[in-house]
Amino acid sequence: MKRKNKEEAGLTLSFSNPYPDSTVKDLLETKLLIPRKIRHFLRTKKHLYINQQHVNWQSMVKTGDTISLHFDQDDYPEKDILMGDPTLVDCLYQDEHLIIVNKPEAMKSHANQPGELALLNHVSAFCNQTCYIIHRLDMETSGAIVLAKNPFILPIMNQLLEQRQIHRNYWALVTGYMDKKEVVYQDPIGRHRHDRRKRVVDRRNGQPAFTRINLLKRYPNQTSLINCQLETGRTHQIRVHLAHHGHPLVGDPLYEEKKSRQRLMLHAHHLNFIHPLTLENISVEAHSNSFEKGLHL
Repeated sequence: MKRKNKEEAGLTLSFSNPYPDSTVKDLLETKLLIPRKIRHFLRTKKHLYINQQHVNWQSMVKTGDTISLHFDQDDYPEKDILMGDPTLVDCLYQDEHLIIVNKPEAMKSHANQPGELALLNHVSAFCNQTCYIIHRLDMETSGAIVLAKNPFILPIMNQLLEQRQIHRNYWALVTGYMDKKEVVYQDPIGRHRHDRRKRVVDRRNGQPAFTRINLLKRYPNQTSLINCQLETGRTHQIRVHLAHHGHPLVGDPLYEEKKSRQRLMLHAHHLNFIHPLTLENISVEAHSNSFEKGLHL
């Protein structure tokens, strides 16, 4: 990916086609999942090239062909962001399109107020360019989170997220002993009527939510370590499902009745997906000293 200077405003992206032979139309729509609006820009402005040659939508693209896309500044207006502290970034993986970092607990994924610094600001400073949140973690949650390094790949990754092709696994320490080694919670989740910070199981108006639970270990202090695999990404999904079924997370400031001095014991320890521009299997693990310390208190 090449970003032009201010005198040559715009964005140029080049990569080798990892997919089987297909038409340009099929490649952009069904393989790369490029949104209709962006496909329209590329087509009407004739900003798509295969092996440096302009092509039409029915032209064939072969595996290994070089695909070049150019976007004008008004296609992707540049967003200014307050740069944070790059030394706070624990990078797990990065290429010219994406970066995956290990977010510490007690840090917001993105700022909510002008002048506020959050993970997005620190990662942008680390990359020396504006980055974009693909999915978020609650402030109290630590672990692996993926961000886009250019606006082109952002909607593609968002579609992968919606299609459940970005797989996220969390470790959680919960109160009580889990009865089953494996269970799937499918309770729909909606907003709390009286507390805007909270979510609740709402079978009438809630959105579908699926959390797969695997028991890892039981501790003598009546707590259980579990692995949670998200198949949907509702706000506070793991926290709400576990609290609703009588196993709130240890240290949860919103859903645990018995308040704890521990951090929220939820950590995104593993994340994997197939890279849409290379078909490489991206798999990362994140470690947290504070979470592991909390297991031994």
